[in-house]
Amino acid sequence: MCLILLAVRKHPRYKLILAANRDEYYDRPSEPPHFWEDAPHVLAGRDLVAGGTWLGITTKGRIAAVTNYRDPASVKANAPSRGNLVRRFLAGDLDASSYLEALRPEKDRYNGFNLVLGDRDRLTWYSNRSDRVTPLQPGVYGLSNRLLDTPWPKVVRAKAMFEETIAHGKEIDLQSVFGLLKEQTQAPDESLPRTGVPLEWERILSPIFITSPTYGTRSSTLLLIDKDD
Repeated sequence: MCLILLAVRKHPRYKLILAANRDEYYDRPSEPPHFWEDAPHVLAGRDLVAGGTWLGITTKGRIAAVTNYRDPASVKANAPSRGNLVRRFLAGDLDASSYLEALRPEKDRYNGFNLVLGDRDRLTWYSNRSDRVTPLQPGVYGLSNRLLDTPWPKVVRAKAMFEETIAHGKEIDLQSVFGLLKEQTQAPDESLPRTGVPLEWERILSPIFITSPTYGTRSSTLLLIDKDD
């Protein structure tokens, strides 16, 4: 998952609006969202390589999502899958605070990640690169492959479009939200972050919706929870 937009208690009808794109290599096998046989209360897509997921929700309203933190210079080849951080939270019963307390001693085993997790009433952001646990107060947030609300061009653009899309009354135009998740404007070179990948790849990765011969946006997800749950 490489772009997550969140509106937390910022809409008159919905306590949570989550819009997200998952970016991945095209040849990495995965399943679309479904209720898992080994955890029937979990609704999520599934990575068929490591068994985890990038985003999911449970029948009791537990929510979790992950993005990678882009820093190729520090990648550990044998690190455990970050998708299993989402799987373990969704399949378990620890609240976000307790789960993160248990995770922090082993955070450095993993390559860089961001987690958004909690339930329909309370969400928390955590990254093993900042080691900061941040409850999400009412507001609009953007998360890509750095830290929360890092002003990369795609995050700034996506947040502005997201806020505009959800600002018009009580009904959300679902197609407009999916439309912004398909936006392919490439950032100018002078605005690109420098994360350690070649400039050509910084360009490829700069749109909201990514395309390339081998890697790109594989799925878009929209989750809405209204005030009646």
